[in-house]
Formats: sequence, structure tokens, C-alpha cells
Amino acid sequence: MFYPIEINFSYYLDGELNSVVFKDNFSNKDFRAEFKIDKIGNNEKLVLSIEPYKEIMIENLFICKDFIFTSSDRIFVNGYQSWTDSREFFIDEKLNNISKLAKPLMKRYYFDKYGDYSFRKYSGKKGIFHGYTYSYIRNGKIIDLIGSLSERNGFTIIEENVKNNKILIKKDCNGLWIDKKYTPFEIVWLKGLENEVFDEYFNLMGISKPKLKPMTGWTSWYNYYQNINEDIIIDNLNNFKNLEKKINIFQIDDGYQTAVGDWLSVDKDKFPKGMKYIADAIKVKGYKAGIWLAPFVCETNSEIFKGKKDWILKDSSGEFVVGGSNWSKFYALDIYNQEVRDYIRRVFSVVLEEWGFDMVKLDFLYSVCLVPRRDKTRGQIMTEAMEFLRECAMDKLILGCGVPLGPAFGKVDYCRIGCDVGLDWDDKFYMRLLHRERISTLNAIRNSIGRHHLNGRAFLNDPDVFLLRNNNIKLTETEKETLATVNSVFGSLIFTSDNIRDYDIKKNRTFDDIINLKNRTIEKKEFYRNGLVEVVYTEDKNSYLMLINLSNSTVEYNSKFKGNLIRRDDRYLVNEKIIKIQPHRSIVFIINF
Repeated sequence: MFYPIEINFSYYLDGELNSVVFKDNFSNKDFRAEFKIDKIGNNEKLVLSIEPYKEIMIENLFICKDFIFTSSDRIFVNGYQSWTDSREFFIDEKLNNISKLAKPLMKRYYFDKYGDYSFRKYSGKKGIFHGYTYSYIRNGKIIDLIGSLSERNGFTIIEENVKNNKILIKKDCNGLWIDKKYTPFEIVWLKGLENEVFDEYFNLMGISKPKLKPMTGWTSWYNYYQNINEDIIIDNLNNFKNLEKKINIFQIDDGYQTAVGDWLSVDKDKFPKGMKYIADAIKVKGYKAGIWLAPFVCETNSEIFKGKKDWILKDSSGEFVVGGSNWSKFYALDIYNQEVRDYIRRVFSVVLEEWGFDMVKLDFLYSVCLVPRRDKTRGQIMTEAMEFLRECAMDKLILGCGVPLGPAFGKVDYCRIGCDVGLDWDDKFYMRLLHRERISTLNAIRNSIGRHHLNGRAFLNDPDVFLLRNNNIKLTETEKETLATVNSVFGSLIFTSDNIRDYDIKKNRTFDDIINLKNRTIEKKEFYRNGLVEVVYTEDKNSYLMLINLSNSTVEYNSKFKGNLIRRDDRYLVNEKIIKIQPHRSIVFIINF
């Protein structure tokens, strides 16, 4: 597994750059390194620590291992944060970078802030992949999983270089000054079937399976966006109760506050009775009350930015750190500023105790670790930030969003595992030239399937919304059904933003079917080059086959179950060996053994 490997370490001491390569325990006049690999059954755990004799600054640190890739291998890439595209890749694919055509707009829209573009170079070549915290290579049913047990000492970047038959395990720690023992790597190599390997991975991290149940509900964003008010919320709330929809949670998203960052300044024109009134109204109807916050940022138009400049995070040049172009442009807050921490604690206290909300959706969390510190890596900052949020929320529910996932493992109850769903399938062509975190229904579906192994292990997966309505939307009926079906099979927090009063009989039946969540176990998933996704899962002791066509052309599926497939929707027995699936369509079959 890990053996043979070599460790590459570059560092500055007294202004001089030094580089060493070693394969076992190592020491010189500047530091000593302890390195060991322990067997865990048939698996392995690697731990590396470095103890300097004098303060040094790390320039580069990575582990290099030979690995023979084959043409049948699939490589899973876990993207930098919630919204980053994450799926299994064929070995001759490549990771998309921000297109050169879009770079003239970079300065205006800060595309590079949403992902890892400012600190991780993209090769732009086929067969070179990099992801964060964990990755796996799958050949048939067997996977080789490489996973970090902790991101506290820096993000772990796992790079597969197919052409050179190399795996590089890098630590995002350049610029870190250390003067005492530092343990950058605690990583495991696990081999076996997907479900058993991921069970073992989270067991080794000491993360227990979530005890919470999946939830369904409504959120305001994907229909009204920031244009919400008291009447809209109450109207939608009454519709759910009057139509006796069995949802669990009703969430108020962005738009209730006067500015992003000024969370306790409620827009009185929109919500004249305040947010406690809204939370109470929701709970009277029998639902949990959820609310959206972006606790680590403030926009240009906020009172915080205008009056608390010392709260804003600064980079090494003393410039304010911009988090992105949303709203009036927004900035990251410095969570190591005690006043900032006190403010965030106060916000949580008011929202959860005085207003009475049961769940907070915490968004744009990546912004807190945009720049490392002299004594802390991005990974350590993000880990400490998530611990701080868990402390602030106490026993209330957290839905994480826009967050690097490793530091969120075991810290949030629910977590977004994909980008925002769009009102169309994959946005306009020129929008596809932008960052990997862009809005895209297609990418959201891919992520729901690709990251399904986190569901019920790291947290409960939030695949984002499904939408069935006819107005204010460009998705076709086929696309809506595919999105809803994928969310119901792969997700554990199922939201819509529709005004369900407008549903006809068919849409009401579809809605009720989607929110009737059941225990499902994914037995197999396979992405094919033609855009077809094959999924086999079990539910209530029955086996199902789901075929999803993510391409823009009709595809054919050569059935292995001839005569044993019954279409779930109309109970039609399928005898054809070749099944044709139209573009963007999904079909679910009962496997009749």
C-alpha cells in the first residue's frame, strides 16, 4: 500500500532554502522526522511528525508514491468545498480550471475566491487530478481509499498523476512557521468494497454515525431569493399546513436582514413583526424553524464593514480579504479577533434562544480560511472555525454550506455536498467557463451521486432542492423529475422552494412520493462515458435499478436484467434487452429476482 514512498520536505532556516528527501526516520542539524506505518488489519495508517531544533518556515511538504493506473480505473476527486464538482473521473479526463476567456472578469467578480484557485495550481492536462481530505481509485468493485484522519494541521491534497503513475499526498502548509513538534500527516490507506471501506474510514476518525433522522422541508431561496417578506413566508407556511404536507422543517433563507453581516438588524419593511414571530408561526404549525446565516462574512453595504474595519481579515499585504462578488461584494471576518467571536456568539444566542429557531444554515464558511496565518494553516483555521460554530450552536441543528468538507466531518448535522441547483439544466455556455463552484443543476446531481458515501457517516447529506413548479423556472418536466428522483434516493435533507398551492394532482403525488423518505442502501453506482449513470440500491428489502441520462443525447443501456425489470412508475414489465433513455431523463425499475 504505502510502501515504498519518499517524503519531500523544503524549508527556510535563517533565510536559506533547504530541501531534503527521505524514506524513513530522518534527522539533520535542523530537524528530526519520525515516520511510521502501522497495520490495521489489511489496511495501513501512516503518521509523520517533524520536530525542528530551531524555528523554520515550511516551503513544501509532500509524500510521493508509485501507483500503476489501469485503463479501467476510476478516480474519485473530492473538491475543495461543498460546491466544488466532485465525482469519479475516467483516467483520461481533466479537472476544469477557470477558463482563460473568463480571466479578464476575475478582478471584477473574484471567481478565484470560491475555490482553491489562488493557492493550488491547475495543470490543465488530462490524467492529473487533485482533491482534498480523501480520494479513491476504483477498479470494479474494489477501491483503494487514501484519507486524512485530521485536517487540523493543514488541508491534505491528494494528487493522482496517471501519466507518471504517481500519487502525491501534499500538505497545504507552505508559509507555516514551526518551532515545536508538528504532525502534518495522519493518513490511512484502506482497500475493499466501498461501503466497508468508508465505514472503517470514519470509524478510524472516531466519528460516530449520525443519530438524526432525514428531514424534508421548504426553503425560501430557490423561488423568491432575497425578495422575501412576512406575507410570502406565512402564505407558503399556510399552504403546507392546509394541504397537510408531512414536512419537518421550514427555512428562511437570505433576505430577512438589512445587510449580510448585520444579522440582528431585521428589515422592518419586510418583516414588521420580527423574526421571533416567524419562528413561532412555523412551530405552531408543527414544523422546525430554520434560518440562514453567513457568520464569517460581511458585505460592503453592511454596518459592520462601515464601522468595524478592524474586524475584517487582512492578507499579508494588509489588504482586506474579499470573499466573493455576491451582494455588494463581501469580506471575510477575522475569527481570531475577540470582538468578532463575541459578536458571532451574540448572533447565535439571539437567533436560537430569543428568536427560537431550531436550525441554522451556515453558508459561505470557506471565507474564514482564505488566507493562512504565520502560525496556522488554512486547514487549522477551518477546523477551529467549525469547532467554534458547533460551540455557538450548542445542541441546535447545523446545516453546513460552502465549506471544505473535512473540517465539517462530525461537526455539522446536515451538509450541502454540491453546488446550488439552477432554474435551468446547466446555465449558459459562457457561465460554464467559470469556477467549479458555479450554479448548475447538472453538477448538483453529479455531486449528490458522487459524494453519497458521506451520507450517514460524516453527516446527513443535503443535495439541495428539488423543484416541480411551472412558473419561474426553465427546467423541463423531465429534468425536474430527474432532479427530484436523485435527491430522494441520495439525500437526507430534501427541500423544495415551490409554492405548492400551484401544484396539480400529479405534482402533489410526485411531491408526496419524494418526501416519503425511506432507508436506502446504495449497492452500486457507475458513470459511463456516454453520460449514463447506473445505480443499484435497496429499499425495504427490495432491489432497484435507476438509470440516469445526464447527456444531451439518447443513450442505450444493455440490460443485465432481461425479463426481471418492472418500471416503478407504471408497473410495466420490461422485456427489452436494450433500454433507451432520453436526454436528462431518469427511470427507476424494480429488480424482480
